[in-house]
Amino acid sequence: MAPIQETRNFSVDTEIWNNLKCAIASSSGFQRWLLEAGNKCENLSTEQQVQRYLRETLETLAY
Repeated sequence: MAPIQETRNFSVDTEIWNNLKCAIASSSGFQRWLLEAGNKCENLSTEQQVQRYLRETLETLAY
């Protein structure tokens, strides 16, 4: 029975991540960051761009 629960949680987590990724990608902060990032992000997928944005934002906040 555990695998069914894990699959269900994975599906919910994936849906949440996809919704969050879309919200972040459409935010003004992300759009500004993307313009400033320029060429270094142009060949990355939206998922990779959002991950990099979140990583850099958290690193800045931790500093």
